[in-house]
Amino acid sequence: MHSPDSEADCRCAETEPVTPAKPKKPFPAFQIAILLLLKLTEPINSTVIYPFVNQFVRDTGITRGDERKTGYYAGIIESIFFFAECLSVYHWGRLSDKIGRRPVLLLGPFGLALAMTSFGLSRNFWMLVISRCAQGIFNGNVGVAKSMMVEISDPADVPIAFGWLPAMWSTGITLGPLIGGTLARPALEWPDTIGRIQFFHTYPYFLPCATAGGIAFISFLYAYFFLLESLPSAIQRKAHEAHSDSNGCFGRQKSESKRERPLLDPRSPVPGYGTIEETSGQRSFTSSSEDQSYDHPNDFAPPPFRSLLTRSLLIPLANHGFYCFLDQSHQVLLPLMLSTSVPLGGLGFDSFTIGMIMGTWGICNAVFQVVAFSQVVKWLGPRRTYIICFAFFATTFTGYPLMSILAKRAGHVDAKVWCVLVAQLSLHCLACMSYGCAQLFILDAAPGNAALGAVNGLSQMMSSVVRTLAPTIASSLFSISLQKQLVGGYMVYAIVVGIVLAGWSMSLLLPPTLRGQLKKP
Repeated sequence: MHSPDSEADCRCAETEPVTPAKPKKPFPAFQIAILLLLKLTEPINSTVIYPFVNQFVRDTGITRGDERKTGYYAGIIESIFFFAECLSVYHWGRLSDKIGRRPVLLLGPFGLALAMTSFGLSRNFWMLVISRCAQGIFNGNVGVAKSMMVEISDPADVPIAFGWLPAMWSTGITLGPLIGGTLARPALEWPDTIGRIQFFHTYPYFLPCATAGGIAFISFLYAYFFLLESLPSAIQRKAHEAHSDSNGCFGRQKSESKRERPLLDPRSPVPGYGTIEETSGQRSFTSSSEDQSYDHPNDFAPPPFRSLLTRSLLIPLANHGFYCFLDQSHQVLLPLMLSTSVPLGGLGFDSFTIGMIMGTWGICNAVFQVVAFSQVVKWLGPRRTYIICFAFFATTFTGYPLMSILAKRAGHVDAKVWCVLVAQLSLHCLACMSYGCAQLFILDAAPGNAALGAVNGLSQMMSSVVRTLAPTIASSLFSISLQKQLVGGYMVYAIVVGIVLAGWSMSLLLPPTLRGQLKKP
């Protein structure tokens, strides 16, 4: 026998409507591929000049034949890229919050292609500086691509999309020096073919610059023809303008009808991302969530700058800064240590061997990030993944003195040194997984979609500032340690390991879970 209350509960349960589960958006693979192509242009164009920039500086005559001054002037050219990027990234992000992601992402690679071409055609030092500065400015918009990834992807798929970001960086820093090293001064390399063209004698560094610029231009073309708008305010504004224009053809009666029923009726359902609408001839993704209904496009207005500076955002930004400093320091210290002679604390490798080591590692790291990142984040969660992987920076920098000690004892690079080198670079692949996790926390801290561009701008600004300072600090500490034999010549590694410990302590302040739009539905 059942009580009347239980029977009533059963009847209520039967009549109570069941809320259907929110359907998962399909993964926008083609759109993500375009955004990744745009991201690839940054490391290629920032590193393509490294193999020939020193000789290019000497050729301009700015050193007046004194090769000891080359490093000073080359350092200006190398640093001005990230400095200009630092000054522009936040403004690119804010602009994308106002006018849309698509126009900002189109302007960047187009301007970058022109700037790279100008660099290759420069004949004096200050034209190199101006062209390099322009490259940094136009490259400052790449952070907008991360905002777009969040907007067009299902929350559960964001780690998959972000797992490709370190892969693009590793691929770019592999391809950039390869292009610069093989295509510089082609008239001397291939005298019987290209050497017959006077243009390449006059502009010996045009070919690698034009190749890097060509990659940027190809990414511009793909984005121009196939990239869809994702910013809700831009989509709604286009729809509002198109509707207003069509109403003008029907007179006052149509206008009155429009006032009776708003264009964006809050009661009407808003489709989810993954559907595409035609608005004034331009395709775009529709709104991302059912609760984003607005009466006017201005309801998407970006929040003021001060409202972004919250603890939930500043802590991930600080962690991102630590990561960028350590990663850039490793990129500087690795070729320095590998090229330094064994008695002075290095391994004495030639340029070809160093290039092969760095190129092989770059490819392996790119593949590893694509295959492993999303799976590890799903298994451990973004916070635990970041904390564990960041700790592997300690093995990266303790590997340097260990290799040096082993090489000095043997008098040359033996099998033990090679084993340590392989282990060091392999474990550094784990450390690189911290990058994607930091990006997840930064974007999760955004107050809303209207602030994604500004938040990404702050993230990219932090990255640019740190990557401007890290090369000078790391290389100077390396030289001082060797010249004065501080801590046996290994003081630079002790200091950097101390920075690793400070960064790891900062990682413990990250929130336990993602709390916003990146949280799994």
